Order: sequence, then structure tokens, then C-alpha cells
Amino acid sequence: MADAKVIPFGEEPRSRRAARRRAAASGSGAAPGPNALSSVPGRPGDGGGSPEGSPEDSSEGSSAADARTPDASGTPDDPRPEGPLTEAEAGPGDEPAGEGWDRRLAQGLAFLRRRVTGDYEVDEFGYDKELTDQVLMSLIRPLYANYFRVEVKGIENIPSEGGALVVSNHSGTLPLDGLMMQVAVHDNHPAGRHLRLLAADLVFMLPVVNELARKAGHTLACAEDAERLLRRGEIVGVMPEGFKGLGKPFGERYKLQRFGRGGFVSTALRHGVPIVPCSIVGAEEIYPMVGNSRTLARLLGFPYFPITPTFPWLGPLGALPLPTKWTIQFGEPIPTDGYPPEAADDPMLMFNLTDQVREQIQHTLYKLLVQRRSVFF
Repeated sequence: MADAKVIPFGEEPRSRRAARRRAAASGSGAAPGPNALSSVPGRPGDGGGSPEGSPEDSSEGSSAADARTPDASGTPDDPRPEGPLTEAEAGPGDEPAGEGWDRRLAQGLAFLRRRVTGDYEVDEFGYDKELTDQVLMSLIRPLYANYFRVEVKGIENIPSEGGALVVSNHSGTLPLDGLMMQVAVHDNHPAGRHLRLLAADLVFMLPVVNELARKAGHTLACAEDAERLLRRGEIVGVMPEGFKGLGKPFGERYKLQRFGRGGFVSTALRHGVPIVPCSIVGAEEIYPMVGNSRTLARLLGFPYFPITPTFPWLGPLGALPLPTKWTIQFGEPIPTDGYPPEAADDPMLMFNLTDQVREQIQHTLYKLLVQRRSVFF
């Protein structure tokens, strides 16, 4: 009896892979039939064929055997050739090799070209939407999603169109709560709204920070800028506590400070936009402020100079915030469109609405604190 030809089960020969690619490109690649194994030389029941067999017969027989022979896991080997898929070989769920990276690289190069040539748009406040969406949000998002693990509630209370004024508590020694609130609206609102924050003058006096704040859509905390934004139908964010809330000692955490003179209520009344109270839990503990060096604050021109258990004792490492668990809740909107235009000049009405907003935020803070299991979880 002639010696049986040994059929290798290792790497598929290059000639067979090329033939299969040509078959796939021409649309003639078909699954092997039930008699595909009969062409293997030396197999019982061979319907013909010489013991040695021609190269073509050996190639076809080995291909059929590979397709029908289970691998170590008990499943048939993938009949597709090894290596990257070509466009002709890609199935409905496959993407040709390198296409995803090619597309990303092309988008990145196009973005850089627009930056270099100045072919991009900013609004009258300096807001650069493309830079904010593709770069700034991408830089802040890991801090938002992985470090503080922010949980957002009540995002549906922010209207899908038209202007609105989001009023929030302010805390944390450094104004990270404003940035987290901006990402919360940007990433979670179904209509893709953008939050335009009103920031203190100090923000726009600092180098680098000034430019980044403008590019991200922030502007001065003044009635004129707020009215211009609301007139354009923007979502405007304001934190009436200001530095009093941001720099309060750790012992007064989650106790709201005075909300100024109620200028934000007057602005909302003039344009008939809803006021959306926002409560943020978790920011108070990122930098537990146990002291305030007023001398250093005056020398540096800051409203306060914080002293925490780690700063300034550990140097730059002490500036790392604690990884607390955050919750941001947007409350029920308070409508203002039912008041007459002259209501914006009524001091008693402004006081009542300001107190209503403040009480709603404070009540929600207490509610969230009761529900919180731990500062860090």
C-alpha cells in the first residue's frame, strides 16, 4: 500500500491563502461540500486520485480538512485566511484593518491644520466649540468619570432648547465643581447642551487660565454678559456664593453662604428664562480647608490662601485633591415667564425668589448627604 501523504495542520500555505483571497474577491468562495474530504489522497473511500496527487489536489484536500477539523477548543477552525482582512474579505461585522486608525489620524491632522491656518470659529465671548469638544472636555473627562466618579441626576430638568439659568452651590477651595458641572451637562444632556459659566474677575486675570476659560465658554460674572448669553438661548451657570462658598472652612461644609443681592434672579426675570437649582455633593471634601493664611493671600492677591492637612506641607503633592464620590443633581426648574417685565425691579420679589432657590438647593444637599453611604464610595 502506498504511503499516505501527511497533511500539515499548522500555518496555512501562502499559495492557498492567495487562492482563497482571490475566491473571496470574485465572490465564488463557498463552504466545502460534504464530499470535500474524498479528494484527500490516502484516505479510505477515496474515489480516485493517485497516492502522490497533484499539487492542486493536495491544496484543495488540505483546505477542506482544515475547514472541517476541530481545533483544541472543539470548534472548527475559521476558514478565513490569517492576517489582516482586506476590504473584499471583510464581513458585515468586520472593519478592514487600519481603517479606524486611518480615520482618527485623518481627523486629527485636519484638526491641527485648522488650528494652524486659523480656519475655526469662536463667538463674541471667545468660545471655541471645536476645541472644547475635542480637547478640553477630553482632558477633564478622566477626572470627572474615573477620579470623582460623578453621578448626575435630574439632567432632564435642563430645557432642550432656549435659555435657562443654572444656579449652584460653590465649594471645594478650588473651583473644580464648576468644571464638573460643565462636563455633566455636556456629556449627559440628550440635546447636547453646553453650559456657559459666569466666572469671577480673578479667573480672567490669571495667565493661561484666562485663555482656557474663554475658549471653554466662560465669561465674566456680570449682568451684561449673562443677558447677552440668555438672549442667544444659552444655558448659563452661576454660583452666587462666590469666594465665600469656595473658601469657607471645612467645619462649615454644606452650609450655604449668602447668595449675594439676587442679581441672577433679576436677570432671569428680564428674559423670562427658568431658574434650575443645582446641588453638588462631594466637592467640599476634596481639599479640607482647616486654615487660612490671610497674610499670604494679601501678598498674592488672592481672596484666601488655604491650609489643608496636606497643603502646603507636602508641596505640589499636597495640591492633589482627594478622590471623593460626587453627586450632581439638577432640581425642578422655577419658571419666571409668568411675571410682568417690571417684576425685575421689584426688590421683594427678587428676595423671595432668591430665598426659594437657596432653600431648594440646601434641602437637596441635606437629602443627598443622608443618602450618601461614604465620602469616597
